[in-house]
Amino acid sequence: MYSVPILALIAAVTLFSPVSVGAELSEKTIEAWLNDEIEDLPTASINEGKLRFLTNPPKKKVHHHHNTFIIHDKSLEHGWIKILQCHENLDPFPRAQVVYNKNKIKNLKIIRALNIKKAWIENATVQLRNVGKNAYLCIQADSRALTKNADGSFTLTNGPFMRRFLDGFFPMRVSMDLKLPRKLKFISINPRQQQGFRVNKTRQGIHFDAWFEGKLYTRIKLKLIE
Repeated sequence: MYSVPILALIAAVTLFSPVSVGAELSEKTIEAWLNDEIEDLPTASINEGKLRFLTNPPKKKVHHHHNTFIIHDKSLEHGWIKILQCHENLDPFPRAQVVYNKNKIKNLKIIRALNIKKAWIENATVQLRNVGKNAYLCIQADSRALTKNADGSFTLTNGPFMRRFLDGFFPMRVSMDLKLPRKLKFISINPRQQQGFRVNKTRQGIHFDAWFEGKLYTRIKLKLIE
């Protein structure tokens, strides 16, 4: 019921619905349907993609997408970084896939899969079958996500992060730890820090934690230490 792309590589988690339903469904109703609490799907208004940060996280556990991005010294030359992407509280569903941009991903590997009957790599995708309750998935790869700018700075562009079912977008949490080499420092992030989007500097780099619905894109600017 969602799509969760990361980086410029675009890693989209897609669920395949066994029924045909409209886009105007409430998150509460969708969640109940996915958990087999109801059979039918009445209509109600939902988010259609506009980004809205949540000042109060949902009471119910929602999909948490955590990323660890590691930029090495050589990443500054070729743009490839190491990523570890973990998904918690995945929605139960019979078929799902994590789809990457084939031109910006390599060395794709499943590190861990819990409460998922079957998971395998197929070209630039991770295919999932029979995702159960409390499912957990971790994926490791190399991503060509770092771009050098004309002024000598660097930009890490992420997104869109989203949790999507058909044409509706539902609340989710995305957190990220960015680890930098000693020669590189954090300059800025867009969107700016605000309620629902917390950004902290760390010894190794930066961390952000976002609660939102809709589509989230982030641009992180970095610079060489002089």
